[in-house]
Amino acid sequence: MPLRRLGWRRFLVLALVVLLIAACAVYMLFVLGSNLGAQALLIGVVAAILPVPVLVSCFLWLDRYEPEPLKYLIFCFAWGAFVSTAASLTVNEFFAARFADWGLPNALTGVLVAPFIEELTKALGPILLLIFRRREWSGITDGLVYCGLSAVGFAMVENILYLGGYGYASGVDEYGPATGARQVIAIFIVRILLFGFAHPLFTSMTGVGLGIAARTADRRVRFLAPLAGLLLAMMLHGTWNLLPSLAQATGQAMIALYGYLGVMVPIFFAMVGLAIWLRGWEGRLTERTLPDYVRAGWLTPPEVASLGSLGRRHAARTWARRVAGDAGLKAMRGYQFSATRLALLRDGMRRGLDRRPADQERTIREERELLDALTAYRAFFVGRDPQTPVGSWDGHRYHLRFPDGSQRAVDAPDEPVVPIPVVLVPPPPPPVPAHPAGYGPPGWHGPHQPPPWPPRAG
Repeated sequence: MPLRRLGWRRFLVLALVVLLIAACAVYMLFVLGSNLGAQALLIGVVAAILPVPVLVSCFLWLDRYEPEPLKYLIFCFAWGAFVSTAASLTVNEFFAARFADWGLPNALTGVLVAPFIEELTKALGPILLLIFRRREWSGITDGLVYCGLSAVGFAMVENILYLGGYGYASGVDEYGPATGARQVIAIFIVRILLFGFAHPLFTSMTGVGLGIAARTADRRVRFLAPLAGLLLAMMLHGTWNLLPSLAQATGQAMIALYGYLGVMVPIFFAMVGLAIWLRGWEGRLTERTLPDYVRAGWLTPPEVASLGSLGRRHAARTWARRVAGDAGLKAMRGYQFSATRLALLRDGMRRGLDRRPADQERTIREERELLDALTAYRAFFVGRDPQTPVGSWDGHRYHLRFPDGSQRAVDAPDEPVVPIPVVLVPPPPPPVPAHPAGYGPPGWHGPHQPPPWPPRAG
């Protein structure tokens, strides 16, 4: 897709966001360094960073069909790591001091304050991304990815405080370096290995709400779905913090154990199941949406079939590399990403996501650019495999040429062989184009444009 021109307003907003994140990062570094000391800070940073690649990889694994721009992924992670932690730390400390002045237990901060400010600030970055870059959201999967990365960034910085401060620094002050090291290991096992999913799980509720809002045209749903997800995240976070407080107050440690095993663990596995199901949604969407382009002559049935699952996509990339080398492999990857984006774009048109004429025109322009990109990518590997027949697809039937020189039309099989890269050359135009509403033959797009039939190069 062509780059958008960076106007002064967009540049100003971008500069302010970068400055805000940088200022919060410097603030957190100063606060943690002052409270922990250089040695404890270094140990906390190293230990807290260890699980980050694993958690980030899990969210990127969800985003295989239509990967999001790297700059937005980095923005969400940095927002959670610095902006959210800076705001949350300030608010939590303020209320902890007020509760102490009022003679109330400090545990109230973790139950009544922290869940609300932390979930709100973690979600604020993805919310801003949804407001200003809604076109980059393909659904709930993107909500899980954006909010999950924000939560991972938040948890990383929070773990620095626990591992470096409550772990190493307190152990050294009391018994020496050996005790500090043992406490770091103990906290690492509990906070990261056992319950490292906590913050991503809480914020994923908001991600579901934001993802629903991104794919609906109903203004009420756009407002209520994120709000419901955010409230659910706050309630879940508050319950998580309440369990150990109840266990400590009553002296019944089993309360926390039963709460974790009976409530949190089932919710965690339910979210994992939902994420896995959603991961295949974009693949299934291509099979439901792209056949319209097959009937219009832009795609062939095997091409759509090859996009339906990650296994088929891998097989198509293997084939492209065999017949066209590394260039064919790169072209097939670009082809698959563009086709997925095209399916999401058409699905958004059906849902009526674009209400303003300017947005509708931009969608039409982007659809044509994606169709042209598919044609360019296909040129890298079409006609290079001697094992596939020579022919063309007219939107309804194959026109194949056989070894004896004969040529005849063949219907598409019920189970298309994947892939069959035939040339897309339409037949002569009919007197009245019979295409679905909103579709035209190759070289045409838009319900208000004439349907020319320019020749398509093979």
